[in-house]
Amino acid sequence: MDVRSAQLFLHLATSLNFAKTSDQMFVSRFTLTRVIQRLEQELNTSLFERDKRSVRLTSAGERVQRFVRLWLDEWHQLQLDLQLTSAELSGTLRIFCTVTASYSHLPALLDKFRLQCPKAEVQLTTGDASAAIERIRADEADVAIAAYPEQLPANMFFENISTVPVRLIAPVIPCRVNDLLAQQPINWNEVPMILPEHGPARSRFDKWLADKAITPAVVAKVDGHEAMVSMVALGSGITIVPEPVLQHSPVRERVRILEPEYQYKPFELGVCMLHKRRQEPLLQAFWQLVLKN
Repeated sequence: MDVRSAQLFLHLATSLNFAKTSDQMFVSRFTLTRVIQRLEQELNTSLFERDKRSVRLTSAGERVQRFVRLWLDEWHQLQLDLQLTSAELSGTLRIFCTVTASYSHLPALLDKFRLQCPKAEVQLTTGDASAAIERIRADEADVAIAAYPEQLPANMFFENISTVPVRLIAPVIPCRVNDLLAQQPINWNEVPMILPEHGPARSRFDKWLADKAITPAVVAKVDGHEAMVSMVALGSGITIVPEPVLQHSPVRERVRILEPEYQYKPFELGVCMLHKRRQEPLLQAFWQLVLKN
């Protein structure tokens, strides 16, 4: 059993979903199945019970899961010990952030990090901000740039790097949305709305709706702020987005900012990582740069 096979097994043992593990670990479903089959052949036992509706660990699978988790922890510790004896830091730093953060806030940090750790490799993955904490917990990323979550897990650090305003936006093109917004007073219950699927943006949207006693006419629930701006530009509805997303959107000229008499709570954008990994050389070097930023 090699390290990659162990990582794939451990992720599947947690997700119990071949499609999810295949997608998040960047392997084909066929390759993942072959890895599990090979492990089962090596151990001469079944690790998972599978049917058309579910995947479950066998009792042997649960024992292997405990062993693999300890083995990978030891492997990470070995890498850490070897790095500490090296004059220059090397290895891979896995960063997760949104597409917008990858060019609005990350470059300044990476420029400094590369100067300090020229031998280190950076592996960047982008996705919806609401997935950041889960990516770290699942060991799919070492650090994440994301908005401060509604509940920060006790085993994680978070360091603020920016305060991000939130804007309510509407389309520019003539459409039913703008016809409804032109009415005085505006009947917000009739205005089509695009809701974030979840995360900090969704909680702010929900608070606005509750404070204004609005029963929203929801036309879509969307993962990803960039996609929400595009939907507004097409005239589908209104939504709220962080200001940097709007500033860097390729369709920013096709949307406009509404100015309702309401102040949305801004995002606290920052870097987060697990407590137990903060002393690892590469993560410590990156974290020190964040503190100095």
